[in-house]
Amino acid sequence: MATTTACKGCRDDYKVTEAQIARILASSMFNEGNTASDQVYTERVAICRTCPKLQDGVTCTACGCIIPVVARLKARGCPLPGGGLWQPVNE
Repeated sequence: MATTTACKGCRDDYKVTEAQIARILASSMFNEGNTASDQVYTERVAICRTCPKLQDGVTCTACGCIIPVVARLKARGCPLPGGGLWQPVNE
């Protein structure tokens, strides 16, 4: 049986675009009170880029989340079992 790294919630041919990510990040949910600093965001994305669960530089195959989106949120942590690779920000 072959193993796959496909996203849990997406078809094989579905790709998230930069425009879609920008539209999500422009929503009111991503206000100053909810978002991590640029430094934290950059650190989180850099960590994710080293993870074998990152697909196409955007999607986490462990949970199906869009990393450029969830890495911006203070309250989110890495979804990997065992505590993940980065934690929520408690400011």
